[in-house]
Amino acid sequence: MIHSARFVAILDACILYPAPVRDLLMHLADVGLYTPKWTDKIHEEWTRNLLQNRPDIASKQLQRTIAAMQNTFPDANVSNYESLIESFKLPDPNDAHVLAAAIRCKADVIVTANMKDFPNKYLQQFDIEAQHPDFFISNLIELNPECALTAFNNQIGNLRNPPMTAHTVLDKLRKAGLQNTSESLDQLWYCE
Repeated sequence: MIHSARFVAILDACILYPAPVRDLLMHLADVGLYTPKWTDKIHEEWTRNLLQNRPDIASKQLQRTIAAMQNTFPDANVSNYESLIESFKLPDPNDAHVLAAAIRCKADVIVTANMKDFPNKYLQQFDIEAQHPDFFISNLIELNPECALTAFNNQIGNLRNPPMTAHTVLDKLRKAGLQNTSESLDQLWYCE
C-alpha cells in the first residue's frame, strides 16, 4: 500500500453509513493520510438507508453532513463515470457504479464492508483492490501512527453534540466492526 495523500480511495455507501466510521475516515483524510472519493449516487444510497433505519434523523442533518464533506474535500465528488457502469460483471450489478467511479477517479482502493460484492480477483484487471475499512484504516495507522492519532484526537475534539470520550468513540468503532482499528488507536491513545 502506498502512503501518500495521492493514495486515492473510493468510499462505498456501507462505510459512510455508520457515523463513527465516516467521521474517522474524514479525519484521516483531513490529516493527509489518503484522498477520499465518492459520488452523488453513493451519498444518496447511504443517506436513504440511514433515513429508513433511523426515523430520529432528519434529512436536513444528513444534507449538512454531505455539504461539510464536500466543502472539506471539494475534489472528492466523482462524475462522468456512468457510461462505464454497464461494462462490469460484479456479483451485485447494483455495485457497478462504485467500480465505475473508482476507475474514473483512478482509485487505488475501494473501501467497503461488502467484500463479496467486489472480488479482488476481478478488480485486479483494473489495478484496484477492495479493502474492508478495518484493514484499510489499520494500515493507515500503521504507516503513520502520529498522523492517525492526530486524526483520532481531532475526531474526539469535534464531537460536541453530544461530546464523547475516546473510550466511547473506540467502543462505537468496535461495534461498527473496526476491531483492529480500535485496538490500534487505543494503544496509541494510551501511549500519548
